[in-house]
Amino acid sequence: MYDLDEQADIYGDGVVAALERRVAALLGTEAAAFFPTGTMAQQVALRCWAARTGDTTVALHGMAHPEVHERHALSQVAGLRPVRVTSEPRLPTAAEIRDFPEPFGALMLELPLRDAGFLLPSWEELNDVVAAARERDAVVHFDGARLWESTVHFGRPLDEIAGLADSVYVSFYKSLDGFGGAALAGPGSLVEQARTWRHRYGGTVFQQFPTALSALIGLDRELPRLPEYVRHARVVAAALREGFAAAGVPGARVHPGVPHTHEFQVWLPYPPEVVAEAAVRQGEETSVLLFANGWEEAGPGLACTEVTLRSAGLEWTADDVRAAVADFAARLPATA
Repeated sequence: MYDLDEQADIYGDGVVAALERRVAALLGTEAAAFFPTGTMAQQVALRCWAARTGDTTVALHGMAHPEVHERHALSQVAGLRPVRVTSEPRLPTAAEIRDFPEPFGALMLELPLRDAGFLLPSWEELNDVVAAARERDAVVHFDGARLWESTVHFGRPLDEIAGLADSVYVSFYKSLDGFGGAALAGPGSLVEQARTWRHRYGGTVFQQFPTALSALIGLDRELPRLPEYVRHARVVAAALREGFAAAGVPGARVHPGVPHTHEFQVWLPYPPEVVAEAAVRQGEETSVLLFANGWEEAGPGLACTEVTLRSAGLEWTADDVRAAVADFAARLPATA
């Protein structure tokens, strides 16, 4: 992955710089900068764009990561003003962007929209949304933490997808199995400005070679396998749906019905603690863990979990999934 006889890294050179060049080449951008976290990378990107556009308002989805998971960092730390284009569990439409009742300097799109079920728009819809933002003289930034696995749904290579935006953030651990870290990719002048702000944020770390090496390994080993994961996730999702229907679990839902990536949601009509106990007991008693992630309340008497298909999941046939669902459903109470 990297010549270990070369210098490792000091404040971002060496293997970190090699990783930055690799990401820029994959995404088709002029440059890329490594960041220790995606939260930092996106704050820096959006405040750099705000300085260039003269507008601190950022239009985004109400379920976007900065709104839900970052404790209002855009406003509290970066001095930006986020406004919600929509909070519906879907991506914003071109009409919503075009008709939004106040100006904004940047549009941030999370691709896929994780909390809505790892949803992606169609390629045509994405182009229309970007065009609508351009009509308003706004720049477009992709929160692409999971952009790596979007190529199957869009039917386009990574550089063509990233090429729609003015800047893109990608993560190294969510899909690539890296230790952590992120990158901001875009025009050379923007990335150079971002490096200055990275230093101000405390993100120019003395040495980060373990994280950078793990990211390079992920790009070599996991990135080529993601399309296979996405395709098999669709097989697993269909088998889950069929299994719950055969088991007579009313209201069981796989969302979206055909996964857009290798991750999707499963909704069951039980309190979270009930399905969590069934999942754990199944794992303990059979060594088969159908649902490995936690369950959250999605409404009264309704639980939701996320399913991620990785290399181990490729071993599961549709029959295996249906059999595991039957065993899992047998551990649930007769009524919710």
